[in-house]
Formats: sequence, structure tokens, C-alpha cells
Amino acid sequence: MEKYSLPVWMRHGEKAKALKTAFDAWWGKVEKWLQVPLDQMDAETCHSALLKYLAFQKDVKRFSNEPEELFRKRVKYAEQNAMDAGSKAGFVAIFERLGIGYVDVIERSDSENWDVITLRLSDSQIAENTELLSYIIQQYGRTCRRYELTVLTSLGVSIEVFEVGGSWSLDIAKEQIEPWQAKTTTQSDEVGHTWALDVASV
Repeated sequence: MEKYSLPVWMRHGEKAKALKTAFDAWWGKVEKWLQVPLDQMDAETCHSALLKYLAFQKDVKRFSNEPEELFRKRVKYAEQNAMDAGSKAGFVAIFERLGIGYVDVIERSDSENWDVITLRLSDSQIAENTELLSYIIQQYGRTCRRYELTVLTSLGVSIEVFEVGGSWSLDIAKEQIEPWQAKTTTQSDEVGHTWALDVASV
């Protein structure tokens, strides 16, 4: 798709093609010039010197030894996080935006201490984001609420399956009486497991 097109009466000939090429090159430069100040308004792409001014406008303070990537994320999503603060779904979204991962929020689990909100996180999430967790709770947590962190540790469970089997048999004995002679026959059939049933008939 062409970005620019010349008038109908100027679209034919070599000079028209040269004019279109020059026109495209010129406005391509203008577009880049206009994009520079727009990029400076984005916290993830702006110059580090301007980042602190954006952070000041959005009331975001940098932690000690905080990675620049995380600081840029906090500045970028500061307004959206402020709008999501106070709701359960919004609190979960804040954790995901800042790269902590999923958090399970449980409210009013204790009928007596109804103001306690429990946050279920893995031990690695807490260990790697100690300062960030404190900041999120302080900045975006509900007022007059106490927050309790619960560590979730996943345990692997393995179940082994064994084949158990055996055999059982059914034996039938018959006695046939003939004149002047008695004949006994025994029939044994393999059927299955470990019990036996003997039947004798005359």
C-alpha cells in the first residue's frame, strides 16, 4: 500500500516517478523527526534523563538498587495501576503487569479479623520482589486493611503402579462305573486366580 499518491495528471513519466521518490523520502524524514518527541513520552523508550521527570509526574520513586527495566515499567503503568487499585481483579492485574506473576487474593477468610487480606505467593516471588511487594501494598492496597503474605510451596507427588496377578484353577473329578470295571478321570482347567474349587460327582 502506498503512503502517498500524486495527482492524476502527475502520475506518468520519469519525472513523476522521481518526484514521488523525493516526496516519500522527505516525508519519511519528517515522520522520524515527529516520532522523536513522541518516543520521549513513553517510559520504556525515553531517555534516562527524562525518565525521572515522568516518574515525578506520576508519583513514582525509585528503590535502592532497582533495575531500570522494572522502574520503567512502574512509571509506564502508574496511571493504570492507580485506576485498578482497590479491586481484587485490579490487584491481580497490577502484579502481572509488574512481572511478579499471578497472586491469589483472599478476603475476609477470618470472620473475626475481617480486615485481613491474604496474598498467596510462591517463596521465589516473595524472595525476588521484597521491596516491590511492600511498595504495591502501600501504594495500591486498600485503606484500613492489613495484608498477610502466605507462602505457597509446590511439592511433587509420584504414584507408582504395579501389576498384581496370579492364577486359579477349577478341578472336576468324575467316576464312571462300568460292569466288572471302575474308571476314574480327572479334568483340570486353568481359569484364573489363587483359589481352588474341587467338585466330585459319582
